[in-house]
Amino acid sequence: MTTLGNLYLALIHHPVYNKNGEVIASAVSNLDLHDISRAAKTYGVRAFYIVTPLADQGALVERIVSHWTEGIGARYNPDRSEALRLIRVAVSLDAVRNEIASSGKGVPITVVTDARPHPRNISYGELTEMLKSEHPYLLVFGTAWGLTIEFIDKADYVLAPIMGHTGYNHLSVRSAAAIVLDRLLGEDKLSA
Repeated sequence: MTTLGNLYLALIHHPVYNKNGEVIASAVSNLDLHDISRAAKTYGVRAFYIVTPLADQGALVERIVSHWTEGIGARYNPDRSEALRLIRVAVSLDAVRNEIASSGKGVPITVVTDARPHPRNISYGELTEMLKSEHPYLLVFGTAWGLTIEFIDKADYVLAPIMGHTGYNHLSVRSAAAIVLDRLLGEDKLSA
């Protein structure tokens, strides 16, 4: 399978909504770190950024990653170690964009995900075609009850939501990330 060296992921913990529609900084979830990094490694993502302005949450991520990449976890489960090596911590989306841009291939094009339809939605097929270029792309997921409208409006593109066949639409970000990556980079997508 061909892998693309230009796709990055970011999991945003601020600014996101809580269930009351208030803007918050959400807590980091150990499950998100493990499951999304494993999906990212499976589909050839270059790096997976955990974005939080909270110093204690950033330190927690570093401690978890260290356990699995340098500590006993690395010896216990080398495959998990390989996936968690993709994780980087950043305090803001701007910091992520600057770090990616420093690779010399330009500022990444940002594509946000949202469970709600948006007037600027692009399809998975459109984004798969765009990813075939050399330019870096940053695929952004939100935590809690989703990214703020203001945050979404600043993105270059908004990916069409994952829609099931019921009125229920509240997937975990781990599930959403796996589905999105497969729709964009599954074995049948890159060979077309």
